[in-house]
Amino acid sequence: MELSGDLAGSAAEEFRARLAKIEMMRESGTDPYPVRFDRTATCAQLHTDFADLQEGTETETTVRVAGRMLLQRNQGKLIFATIRDGGGSIQLFVSKAIIGDDSFTAFADWDLGDWIGVEGIVMRTRKGELSVKVSSAQLLSKSLRPMPDKWHGLGDIDTRYRQRYVDLIANDDARRVFEIRFAAIRAIREHLVGLGYREVETPVLHPVAGGATARPFETHHNALDMDLYLRIAPELYLKRLIVAGLEKVFEIARVFRNEGLSTRHNTEFTMLELYEAFIDYHDIARLTEDLIAAAANAAIGTTKVEWDGKPVELAAPYRRATMAELVLEHAGVSMHPAMPIEEARAMCDRFDIPWQKSWGAGKLMLEVYEKTTEHALWDPTFVMDYPREVSPLARVHRDDPHLTERFELIIGGREVANAFSELNDPIDQRRRFEAQMKMKQDGDAEAQGMDEDYVRALEYGLPPCGGLGIGIDRIVMLIAGVTSIREVLLFPHLRPEGGS
Repeated sequence: MELSGDLAGSAAEEFRARLAKIEMMRESGTDPYPVRFDRTATCAQLHTDFADLQEGTETETTVRVAGRMLLQRNQGKLIFATIRDGGGSIQLFVSKAIIGDDSFTAFADWDLGDWIGVEGIVMRTRKGELSVKVSSAQLLSKSLRPMPDKWHGLGDIDTRYRQRYVDLIANDDARRVFEIRFAAIRAIREHLVGLGYREVETPVLHPVAGGATARPFETHHNALDMDLYLRIAPELYLKRLIVAGLEKVFEIARVFRNEGLSTRHNTEFTMLELYEAFIDYHDIARLTEDLIAAAANAAIGTTKVEWDGKPVELAAPYRRATMAELVLEHAGVSMHPAMPIEEARAMCDRFDIPWQKSWGAGKLMLEVYEKTTEHALWDPTFVMDYPREVSPLARVHRDDPHLTERFELIIGGREVANAFSELNDPIDQRRRFEAQMKMKQDGDAEAQGMDEDYVRALEYGLPPCGGLGIGIDRIVMLIAGVTSIREVLLFPHLRPEGGS
């Protein structure tokens, strides 16, 4: 076996030494990678079942446990080792007098990082450490690479993300973040199912890039000889299901947007989208509050979090204010999508915001909001009533034809959710798609295409409904208190290793 190119110095020497051990084991007839191990208990189960076991007490309970060896202290005729499985860790008490000279020697020769399985009785040492008193032990998988230093883990951030499998071994906080992620997603799913929502699955490959304004990834279907797009949102398929009579649907979906990388953006991310018939965006706002609070409570036991050094309360109620009100509050200017275009352009010039001639006053108003206001909204805030021009899938506002019944939820200066009273007028929807096509022709790569089948679905009748999209990764960031999206993604996208 050739030495991997990324190893050098002491790590390379350690690799060679461990490789030599494998060769010796195989020569002696021992398989360093056996096919299975019959485990009877996990580390977490032992700590639960024997929580009341007194110090210095041995039980008569024999268990078989397995895990990665993270610590080994050889005291001559005794070895104290620690193994960790997927749910916790346990100490092993290994006595030469019990397992015999050969097995003791073999155990002592195993390395940190090796996966091992043992059988023995449960005990608690005089120092109070719950342990397994080992009667037999088996190597389950030989680790060729040395583990990171237990006190420092992986020091390089890029290496942590690139080698998440090592990061999760060495970094307790990384494991904490992902336990929060798993718990939050589970809570959201259970909350929706409890409300009668159906979880559905919709296509990842779309013939038309739609459901959001974003640059898509393109691919080609050879058998059909047609171009397809990785979905940027599941929205249009989910609303087709509302047309079909499934009145409450949701999907926790992987979506893809061919855009830049940052602490807030990954090209592949997780989004919750849901739709419910006969409700509007005010109902959706209340549901959003409930979902986020449920996720926080399930993951960390509280709705009070700290993000970027500042406290955030995730419990309802959240502030509700219109975009126009917030722009006036933070930028000191009054704007409305019906204002004269020259005045709207002058507002952009005032704040050094570049603009294009094809943009209407609604788009210019959004640009001013994003430049002056969004980043200043720290506490959870529903920004209500977006311009019609920038909301091609939202229903026209019941009180103002220039606005839509749309909100974005901003927390910590970042968008975490987007919701509408859904547009269900097929004639208006076709006009909106046509306007988007014109924007695309004028050079807007994020504008949506014309989805004729979706318009056809609307022509069969979409009942009044509300819809919501929540960025799961950003919610997890808030609950876990981390400021980079890469911390909450198991395998974030990175530049090629060694690339510039």
